[in-house]
Amino acid sequence: MVLYSHSRLSTFEQCPLKFKFRYIDKLEPEIKQSIEGFLGNKVHDSLEFIYREACKGRTVELDELIEFYIQVWNKEYTNEIKVIKEELNAEHYFEKGVKFLIDYFTENYPFKDNTIAVEKQIIIDLDKENPGKYKLQGFIDRLVHNKDTNIFEIHDYKTGQIKTQEDLDKDRQLALYSLGIRESFPEAADIHLIWHFLDLNKKMSSRRTLEELNQLKQEIINLINKIESTSDFQANPGNLCKWCEFQGYCDSREE
Repeated sequence: MVLYSHSRLSTFEQCPLKFKFRYIDKLEPEIKQSIEGFLGNKVHDSLEFIYREACKGRTVELDELIEFYIQVWNKEYTNEIKVIKEELNAEHYFEKGVKFLIDYFTENYPFKDNTIAVEKQIIIDLDKENPGKYKLQGFIDRLVHNKDTNIFEIHDYKTGQIKTQEDLDKDRQLALYSLGIRESFPEAADIHLIWHFLDLNKKMSSRRTLEELNQLKQEIINLINKIESTSDFQANPGNLCKWCEFQGYCDSREE
């Protein structure tokens, strides 16, 4: 049985050949990590630190947050991390992370929104009539429970470009996560999906009806069936090729 994820599904949609390289052939990636990915990870680690401490009843202060970020960056940064944009360097991305954290801290301090979990793992079984056949795994950046309204909030941090409201209303990742939360908390009055676009310090939200979630389940089942019936994994050249960690294995990449 294959345990799917949003990332696994998206990789197939983006480029079936990349999916084959990563998940079937299990090739060694040429690019261990991009600087964008590293920045995202270290900012996520720092925001997770804030809320883990908040769950213990302790409020992190700004200087402590920045010190934590500096420590995890310096501890884990290596020269193998790829900077794709030649006009930029690692210091540029490091400073972006500092700005993201200062802006977020200023906007959300003292972090008393009743966060009940960070990096919460969820397992979703999409088809109860075929247990285990269509299972997905995900990790929620942060889960909030509003006790007064009994509404749960799934929070996600984004260090990349902002999306339109139309895109968020169609976003699959957090909608999938909401399926898992509905199973864990069937008494929930509603579930709100919330994105923090850190580059612009902007928070955006969306919601899904039960009808939309049922439709999403079927769409994912259909996609998994398509993946598992595919034998010819074709390349899909495009703008993302320059960030692909399997460029050396591919003859179809876009320069």
